[in-house]
Amino acid sequence: MRRDSGRIYDEYLAAAARAGDRAAWERLVARWHPRLLRHAWRLTGDGEQARDRVQEAWMEILRGLRRLDDVAAFPAWAFRIVTRRCQRAYRHAEREREGIDALAVATPSSTPEHASGEFAAELGQVLAAMQSLPASQRAALALFHLDNLSVAEIAIALDVPPGTVKTRLMHARRKIRAQLEGANDGQD
Repeated sequence: MRRDSGRIYDEYLAAAARAGDRAAWERLVARWHPRLLRHAWRLTGDGEQARDRVQEAWMEILRGLRRLDDVAAFPAWAFRIVTRRCQRAYRHAEREREGIDALAVATPSSTPEHASGEFAAELGQVLAAMQSLPASQRAALALFHLDNLSVAEIAIALDVPPGTVKTRLMHARRKIRAQLEGANDGQD
């Protein structure tokens, strides 16, 4: 696992918030809310649903933070709480309305600031290809490549075995590669 300065800072904030430091809690929320919101959006496909699920998740995170033994596990733990909230809401809605479609498509809310020219065009193609993936594959791919989580952390976040994460990543990459190669064939 790569421990960059951002991860170390998140661990510090989680530890301080767990100890009752309100300012650390507020900074932790400010840093993680956009990431959790993007994750919920990828799973639900609906902005309003995503905001509701993340709000519920923050309440659960606040209540459970004192019981989190390893602050380094905060990212995977928080993503898992959001995943479960989204799954519960989906199952509830499915029971109420038979025939509801599968989870809708969502993309990350922003692209890197340095994206320009050819890089921006290629990034746009990749993000568009991600939209066509099933929600489970899209979530695994985004957590791995956009949120820099390890396979083990993604397994915790999505509440699936590591082997399932690897399989989802493999299939997602194949589908995106096939779509991008198809798009490049038409441009030659």
